[in-house]
Amino acid sequence: MAEIELVSPTPKPERAKPAELVQLIVFRLGDEDYGIRIEQVKEVTVTPEVARMPKTPPFIKGIANLRGDIIAILDLEERFRLRPVGRELPERTYTVAVEAADYTLGLVVREVPRPFTLPVSQIEPAPEFVQDSSTRDKYLEGIAKLPDGNIIIVLDMRKLLTPSEVMRLPGKVASS
Repeated sequence: MAEIELVSPTPKPERAKPAELVQLIVFRLGDEDYGIRIEQVKEVTVTPEVARMPKTPPFIKGIANLRGDIIAILDLEERFRLRPVGRELPERTYTVAVEAADYTLGLVVREVPRPFTLPVSQIEPAPEFVQDSSTRDKYLEGIAKLPDGNIIIVLDMRKLLTPSEVMRLPGKVASS
C-alpha cells in the first residue's frame, strides 16, 4: 500500500479589511480645529441676517431664516470661551446648519468649513477631564489625531446643548 502524504493547502493571504472611514466637516474655533460628522450637517452657507432674541444666553446670537426654516444661530467660540480677547467675528461669517434629534441649529464659523475624511480608528475618546463634569451627556465624540501631529476635536452635535437649553432655543415650544 502506498503512503499518502497529507499536504495542507497554502493559506490564502488575508485581505486587509478596508479601514472604516468617517467624513467630517472641519472648522476653526479660536485657534483649534473642530469637526462634526458630515451626516449631522444639513448645509453650509454665508451667515444670513440674524435677529437678536430676548432672554437667550449670550452664545445664542438670535434666529435666522435659512431657506424658509427659522433656526437658532449659535456662536460656539463664545459658548466654549475660545475667542481670544479683542478678536471679534469678521463681517462675513459662515453658518454650518446642523441637525439634531428634533431641531436644526446654525453654528457661526469664521471661514469656509472644509470636508475631511479619516479612519474611525484615528478618533480616540476624549479624556474625562476635558469635558464639563456637570454636563450629563458628553458633547465631545473624541479627539482625532492626524499623521502630521495636529488634532481635530470632534463634536457630537446631538449632545451639544442640554435639554433645558434646547427648550430655551428661540422658536422652540415647550412640550406640556
